[in-house]
Amino acid sequence: MNRFEAAPWPTGLKIISALSTLILLGVSYFLARAVPRGTRVPFAETFGTGITVLPLAIALISLLFIVSGYEIEPEDLLVRRLFWSTRISLDGISRAVHDPLAMKRSLRLFGNGGLFAITGIYQNRTLGRYRAFATDPRKAVVLFLARRIVVVTPADPAAFLEALHMSFPAISTRVSGGPAGSPS
Repeated sequence: MNRFEAAPWPTGLKIISALSTLILLGVSYFLARAVPRGTRVPFAETFGTGITVLPLAIALISLLFIVSGYEIEPEDLLVRRLFWSTRISLDGISRAVHDPLAMKRSLRLFGNGGLFAITGIYQNRTLGRYRAFATDPRKAVVLFLARRIVVVTPADPAAFLEALHMSFPAISTRVSGGPAGSPS
């Protein structure tokens, strides 16, 4: 079985997740205390309750999208989440490299930048636009697919690349050594 755990959370991700969770809980608490009760204004209490629940919903939804591991199947990569897996077709994969600097200076276009994971659509000068399913950017493995680039962060990038190469012998794989965007 080609299962790989996600890289352990680095200190930065732990701090961001803990502080963000505390802030969201605090905001929810203070909003709950500020919502007027028994008012004659239609929907005021309902609207206030909805606003109170919003920070809690953000934390819970983010928790659902945690990245716990990866599984290489014959044609797909599964990104394991808390209760399901996200399927990524590996059709047209040309190469895969371990590059600890791959996510450096990335701009988040859409997604989560550190509340339990680093996921979403990002862009930088080296890779261009890419999709990230990450925990520790220093363990980044960049997958060059036919129509997109995907970054994952397995706990053991070398073992992940070895298993990927065994499943797709025609692809080029490389562990570290230069920017992922440069030709191998």
